[in-house]
Amino acid sequence: MSNVIIVEETPATEYRTLALSREEFIDIYKKMLEIRRFEERVEKLFLVEGELIGPCHLYLGQEAIAVGVMKALRDDDIIISTYRGHGHALARGVPMEKLMGELYGKEIGTCKGLGGSMHSAMCVEKNIMFATAIVGSGIPIAAGIGLALKYRSSDNIVACFFGDGAATTGAFHEGINIAAILQLPVLFICENNQYAYSLPFTKSFAGKNIAAFASGYGLRSYLVYGNDVISVYKVAKEAAELVRENRSPVFIECRTYRQRGHGVYDRALYRPREEVEEWLKNDPIMKFSKKLIDSGLLSQKELEDIDLEVRERVEKAVEESRKAPVLDFEELNKYLYASR
Repeated sequence: MSNVIIVEETPATEYRTLALSREEFIDIYKKMLEIRRFEERVEKLFLVEGELIGPCHLYLGQEAIAVGVMKALRDDDIIISTYRGHGHALARGVPMEKLMGELYGKEIGTCKGLGGSMHSAMCVEKNIMFATAIVGSGIPIAAGIGLALKYRSSDNIVACFFGDGAATTGAFHEGINIAAILQLPVLFICENNQYAYSLPFTKSFAGKNIAAFASGYGLRSYLVYGNDVISVYKVAKEAAELVRENRSPVFIECRTYRQRGHGVYDRALYRPREEVEEWLKNDPIMKFSKKLIDSGLLSQKELEDIDLEVRERVEKAVEESRKAPVLDFEELNKYLYASR
């Protein structure tokens, strides 16, 4: 437990001391807002307008993690995402139209409309090589890609995202163990949103933090407040540099909160109302916007203008997806590994 490095929230008074330009702060805020407005619109398309169907797991409340980590990585670093991957994709720069198109099952989608929400983050052009629907399964895959990078003597790293529920799987321990033994360039990011479906973290995990388990395998491990985007960025930047320089794995546990149910179909009535209200008071976007104003980096008017711009882009993505064609049936053969 003592080997875990605990990182506190970054106060607004430190913002101007960071090696980030005003434009970079704006970009961080804009990306967080893109994820929030996109997910809110998707939720409405499922539950109110009924245009989208199928499984879908929203990233609402976790925006600071995806944006903070992606900001710390190089564009050519490899990403392993999850079924809750919309945020990872948008933070990485996947066009909204491609992501929304995938949810609509259209040809313009990231997977040509064949993958749906749970695989929508996959985008080879942005080096998001995998988005898995199976809890924890991306961890050993990240280790395998890390091994390939090691064989190639590449200086790229792999960033692997997963939730707290994955920490109870065999894949978690096997993947981290092999990464530690073989000294593979993998940055493991646990998005601890407090619930594995409906089971609270406090009841599902044998320990005070998941980072301690990774530390037990010899990994340098951090525990960071995942609702503070700048703290996440600072930790991810330090961790990514260590992975790149030492060619060995590092682990980050980000404490956050899933603002909705497990999926769009889940009302999450199992959560205490007081708990939800307390976490909502620490909403990552509200927290960051206040700090931007307090530090004098942006005004309330500028924040509102950014919000308006983002909302317009989301609506444009919806309209383009509605109009786009589905993949022609005869084209399916192009996307098979083998055919008879």
